[in-house]
Amino acid sequence: MDSDSQSAVIVPLPEPRLEHGQGHFDQVVGEGSLAGTAGAHDVDRVDARWLDQLADDLSEHAWLELDLADRLPEGLVPALLNEVKILERTEAMSRAGIGRGADLVKDRSVRRDSIAWLEGFTEPQASLFRFLDQLMAGLNQRLFLGLKRYEAHYATYQAGDFYKCHLDSFRGRASRMISLVLYLNDDWGLEDGGELQVFSPREEDRAIGLVRPEAGRAVLFLSEEVPHEVLPARRTRYSIACWFRQDEVPLPL
Repeated sequence: MDSDSQSAVIVPLPEPRLEHGQGHFDQVVGEGSLAGTAGAHDVDRVDARWLDQLADDLSEHAWLELDLADRLPEGLVPALLNEVKILERTEAMSRAGIGRGADLVKDRSVRRDSIAWLEGFTEPQASLFRFLDQLMAGLNQRLFLGLKRYEAHYATYQAGDFYKCHLDSFRGRASRMISLVLYLNDDWGLEDGGELQVFSPREEDRAIGLVRPEAGRAVLFLSEEVPHEVLPARRTRYSIACWFRQDEVPLPL
């Protein structure tokens, strides 16, 4: 693999912002359409023993596959899937880019997904953010990473879309430290493709994992260390990508 392709880092785009998306939610599915998801009374499913195991596995292997179905509030994954489908239908998503600032390019030979950044304005997003807050605090306590914030976006891959092998952060940059990808897809079969292929941090041409993007499944890995790619999807594929960061404020675009 070309080492340059593994230095690509995705960055926030100024538009579209999710504040524009809330109007789309109301127009398409009506007021109260996202009601019924867990909110202020989320059941606390992030316990110390689970966090201990996450930290141990991440330290030893640099990546792990998770089943978050029993860790996230009931009904949250379907609610997030509903949101991203609404954003897609209302054209509130934009093509993702590679690089930063003046070097930002939208190279469809490298990646073809569309994204929309989460801002926490809807109840499903706020519920997800509460989970991410707990996860960040737990990893900080156990791994002393100095994580200060996180960012997350929806990603949609249409049939034929992919993302070639890359790293989520430049090595030594000390910004994005841990990546989390949460999948939202119901009834995803082997024939649907779109798997996340994970490569060894030490032998970057050796695949060590293949994760099917089924609803509630997730992958957690070290952003600077683990090369990975999204294989071509054969039907529309939905996910949320999140990065836990050490920097306090976003760097200028």
